[in-house]
Amino acid sequence: MKTGVAVDLGTSGFRSQKVDLETGEIKRTVVTMRNPLPGANVMDHMDFAINYGLENAHKLVINAILVLIDRLGVAPDDLYRLSVCGNPIQLSLFQGIPIEDLAYAGERKREKLNIQEQDRSSKTIGSAEISGLEKFPNCTVVIPPAIKHEIGADALALIVNSGMLDSDEIAIATDFGTNAEMALKAGGIIYTGSAAAGPALEGQEIKDGVLASPRAISDVEFEGGNIRCYLLDSEMRRTKGDLVDPKTGAVFEEGPIRARGITGTGVIALMEEGIKNGIIKLPKIETPDGIIHLQDGVEFTEHDIKEAGNAIGALRAGHITLCNAAGIQMADIKISHMSGAAGTYMDAKKAQQIGMNPYNASTITQIGNTSLKTAREILISDERLKELQDIATKIVGTHIMFATDEAFKEAYILELAYWGEGMDFKMFKKFLKKKELPQLDDPIENPAVERLVERDIPVYGDEGYEMIKQTGTFLSVAMPGCAECAEKIRECPTHAMSYKDDAVKIRSDLCDGSNCKKCLRFMPPPYSWDNLVVEDPVSGSAVEAETDD
Repeated sequence: MKTGVAVDLGTSGFRSQKVDLETGEIKRTVVTMRNPLPGANVMDHMDFAINYGLENAHKLVINAILVLIDRLGVAPDDLYRLSVCGNPIQLSLFQGIPIEDLAYAGERKREKLNIQEQDRSSKTIGSAEISGLEKFPNCTVVIPPAIKHEIGADALALIVNSGMLDSDEIAIATDFGTNAEMALKAGGIIYTGSAAAGPALEGQEIKDGVLASPRAISDVEFEGGNIRCYLLDSEMRRTKGDLVDPKTGAVFEEGPIRARGITGTGVIALMEEGIKNGIIKLPKIETPDGIIHLQDGVEFTEHDIKEAGNAIGALRAGHITLCNAAGIQMADIKISHMSGAAGTYMDAKKAQQIGMNPYNASTITQIGNTSLKTAREILISDERLKELQDIATKIVGTHIMFATDEAFKEAYILELAYWGEGMDFKMFKKFLKKKELPQLDDPIENPAVERLVERDIPVYGDEGYEMIKQTGTFLSVAMPGCAECAEKIRECPTHAMSYKDDAVKIRSDLCDGSNCKKCLRFMPPPYSWDNLVVEDPVSGSAVEAETDD
């Protein structure tokens, strides 16, 4: 069998599939719980690459892919094609090409640093052209195109798979994830942006949060004064869980699955249900200890409200900003497409009630993981790659850089006040009008929801599904004979550090990156990130995994 591997280089984690190139049949699926780069968002990843070396960032990405290929059960001589899809930063780090043209928006800064825009068109190259992939002698690497240098293949995948190119109706498509890519089609023009919503939508930076995976709480509903939890089973289907008292965690009815945490979709459902039922009065939780208790000791705190509010607010501010650029009102959007894991497992109606889908959208579709789907399509078809390049070239696109856009700044400040400072919704709308930003109506009652897939990855393959709990990627700093190190590493808030063989070792996927760097304060000299070395990946047998065949 000639084998190919398709990889979605997601900001919150990598997803891969083993494919029979002759039949197109999916054989096996392996995903990681986290991205191998330090930090939980694309800004952290850029910071790491720019300040600590593109070569180091590239090697971490490649090492994680080597682990995935190993866990997929593909021998080096048997791999004939490898395809990838992702945002421009992840694809650039995979290829080992500079990202400064993505990192700096200002023209004067670019001129001062002599930053050149990189070519991000589609390409098919030999694996030997990418450092770290030389061990696959028969392999061709397939890379999809960006629409513009800052509008990546993942956004193209979202636009194409949503079907918005085939319709003249005003529609918006959103990838509900850490980087929150979104595209609005209005008047024949596609307006794109990326909200950098943060990891809360993927269940990260939440006290008991986990990525969408078996045994994660993915939805909740109130039954009287109690909360019914719903979990993902081994096939990633919504399954009835425990009925609990949210004030104490006391169980009134037990379900068949034990919870390991709450995913981003569960967080959104809990926020919507909690506000509607009065147990959440922004920004507070109305329980004796300020905590909502779910099954199996899973807790939701007021800090989690802040993290979730930051993410929800970034999404809605992004939608408002795109409408502002297009010269339309939010009420003009009648179709909303949801993609990504969170967009698949989320209750679409609850998402609309809380503001993550436009309030007046009468049709909502849930379309799954479009990035992995596109990676798989170009894996088995050169013609599909050519089609995507043609589409990317022809799209009339306008990209809005939210970081420098005044409308986004004004809208997001209001969102922060609403979610974190207790501003009521009536006042929120009043200030939108005062700032001359697109207006919000109250949410409609019963939108039509079309769930096109049951899972974000609809088919796992007959060889099963595996989630890797760690990517097997490590950074190390030589600290020979350090008597303090073994004690000091305990202060790492994410438990990413260990001391072995006269070196401090950092699990790169657990490290919180530029958002933290506390180790630079508590570790003794000469500890410094300037001396980081990327180690070779851990062998497949040593990497923790959770398998659901």
